[in-house]
Amino acid sequence: MQDAVAASGPANAAATFYSAATGVYASTHPPVALPSDPSLSLVPHIFARLPAARPDAPALLDAATAEALSRADLRRLVSALAAGLRRRGGLRGGDVVLLALPNSVAFPVAFLAVLAAGSVATTMSPSSAPAEIAARVRDTSPALVFAAPDNVGKLPPLRVPVVLVPDAFHHLGDDGAPEFAPFRELLLFDSEPLMAPPVGQDDAAAILYSSGTGGRSKGVVLTHRNLIATVELFVRFEASQYAAPACDNVYLAALPMFHVYGLALFAVGLLSLGSTVVVMKRFDAGDAVKAIHRFKVTHFPVVPPIMAALVHATKPAAMPLESLVQVSTGAAPSSGRLIDDFVKAFPHVDFIQGYGMTESAAVGTRGFNTKQKKYASVGLLAPNMHARIVHMETACCLPPGSCGELWLHGPAIMKGYLNHQDSRAINDGWLRTGDIAYFDFDGYLYIVGRLKEVIKYKGFQIAPADLEAILIEHPGIVDVAVTSTEDKEAGEIPVAFVVRKSGSGLSCTQVMDYVAKQVSPYKKVRKVVFVESIPKSPAGKVLRRLLKDSLAASAVAGPTSYSESNPMRHSRL
Repeated sequence: MQDAVAASGPANAAATFYSAATGVYASTHPPVALPSDPSLSLVPHIFARLPAARPDAPALLDAATAEALSRADLRRLVSALAAGLRRRGGLRGGDVVLLALPNSVAFPVAFLAVLAAGSVATTMSPSSAPAEIAARVRDTSPALVFAAPDNVGKLPPLRVPVVLVPDAFHHLGDDGAPEFAPFRELLLFDSEPLMAPPVGQDDAAAILYSSGTGGRSKGVVLTHRNLIATVELFVRFEASQYAAPACDNVYLAALPMFHVYGLALFAVGLLSLGSTVVVMKRFDAGDAVKAIHRFKVTHFPVVPPIMAALVHATKPAAMPLESLVQVSTGAAPSSGRLIDDFVKAFPHVDFIQGYGMTESAAVGTRGFNTKQKKYASVGLLAPNMHARIVHMETACCLPPGSCGELWLHGPAIMKGYLNHQDSRAINDGWLRTGDIAYFDFDGYLYIVGRLKEVIKYKGFQIAPADLEAILIEHPGIVDVAVTSTEDKEAGEIPVAFVVRKSGSGLSCTQVMDYVAKQVSPYKKVRKVVFVESIPKSPAGKVLRRLLKDSLAASAVAGPTSYSESNPMRHSRL
């Protein structure tokens, strides 16, 4: 993987962004001045950047009902909820609040209010299984849980107050909705001003979960400084690359806000620009097309499966989605064929890819194809960010055109993992991404593979170790390993290789059902293969490459295992 990808190139083309002496790649963009005040926190920074003009302009808008929250509403509700959390909710500085909420106009208000109260937010899918929620509570010890009425039944018994959050604020005026009374109480107006909490840039703001470079999911601790960098180096910088005023942009929010990609855009960065965010509770291709037309959406951040659904759901001759200016994709790799299909279907749209991690607060690279049509690249390094391409055996830094592990450095890099898990992930301030990549001679980054074991299902991260920990508890399973295989619609799907207990009649369906009851829907095992043993190295490490190779070989020979799409085939390898 370390051999040169582009053996030749302009002799001095890399001189402006690559230092052979240090092996460091710098951004080709000019540096961006970041706030120097150490006592600054995220929410005051966002509202200081929010345009003061047009306070009645919509900041958040519900795609289904068209209910809008104005910029003035956003300021007022965040301030009121922050005060309520401290005065009536009893939150203290540094307390953690768990948000198990779907997309809604209320999500950004809740997230920002937690931070404005001096507390720390941790987010997770509202469809998480009870065991997953219980594990998060054990990890983060929250003082309060925000949950949605639709999912409250999934909550395990908790010794933590649970407050139900409506998906729209008009519900709060309905006396017939007593389940929202505790949330309504938190929003009660107080005339007495509230002192700002002593929170600064180096304090924790959010704990988001990621599988990192391998192993089980870990809590990524992001500081206010990290999220301020997200605002400036990702969201606001990207908007500055286009001539149109950012406050006139309309974004469709179909990506989940509990994930770093959606969170960075819809609950953080875009709110500082004065752009309108049209919120979908969940993605549906038909509803998305209708929303784009109805609200004249200009920007649509997506993941590859949404791209594919958009191509299939529209007939460009009849529905060209003419309001769209940009579609950006990230969180998972896009195939060349999908990119070609999308660009042909929507030639008027600036299609770009980007790269970021939870550990880098979604900051990394972005591509802008108005000048160079490098659709396969994930773009140029963000301002103020630096990178290295490191040989995986010699640890030497590699020049443009050579593949190695991507390392990142800059103001967006996480403080670390919760409880100091995986201390090797950061080396002298450098984040080891676990992704295999190379820079071309113009400074554009290309991701070509992964060292890390994470599975990307429709843009969601799945840690194989998390599924293995569940499966090994089954009384009929002696050993197990989880890997992935490619899937046309999802990108990748989890595959479990299972060694059954002698004499066990355990079926593939039973294995999948066992996992499905304990995890979020996107984490379900989609295919099961029974084997006599799990291949491991002398040190006991699972040789996942051999498992993947066996899947590829069986695909050539014909299906021999059980999957959701092929429920009638059962066998052993």
